[in-house]
Amino acid sequence: MTFLKTLFRREPDPAEALRPLWHRVVALSRDPAWYDECHVPDTVQGRFDMITLVLAMVLLRMEREEALRPGSTWLTELFVADMDGQLRETGMGDPTLGKEVGKLVSVLGGRLGALREANGDVSQMTVVIDRNMAIPGGSLPVATRLAAFAQRLAETDAEAVLRADIAL
Repeated sequence: MTFLKTLFRREPDPAEALRPLWHRVVALSRDPAWYDECHVPDTVQGRFDMITLVLAMVLLRMEREEALRPGSTWLTELFVADMDGQLRETGMGDPTLGKEVGKLVSVLGGRLGALREANGDVSQMTVVIDRNMAIPGGSLPVATRLAAFAQRLAETDAEAVLRADIAL
């Protein structure tokens, strides 16, 4: 009986503890100010771009503190699962799904690396955003707002981040 209990025991998914943070990242990326004041195109691509930028800022915050590092992996897993689900909803099938999700993860990784190098410098962040997004009027408003968000995240304690108690 013990063997069967061990075999069929369901451990809680560690990513589930980060689901509120993932939902908060998505909510912050959908803040109307990105689209109204910063002129990010309110399109599927524009929304994806904002999710990757906001998520990158949160992941960079998480990598700076030992207590948050394990959670960054689970938060990334939630991003992958959500993107997989979104692509499936558009009708994409299994033969190409993995490749497309891989491309999206690669985009996140590239932006994460570039924003890590920018290290909160608005002018460098503007270059990164300009290289990756087409924003009418330029990306300075996005970079400025994103840098302010990064600064607020840096001042937010680890437990608040894990509770998804973060704000723009």
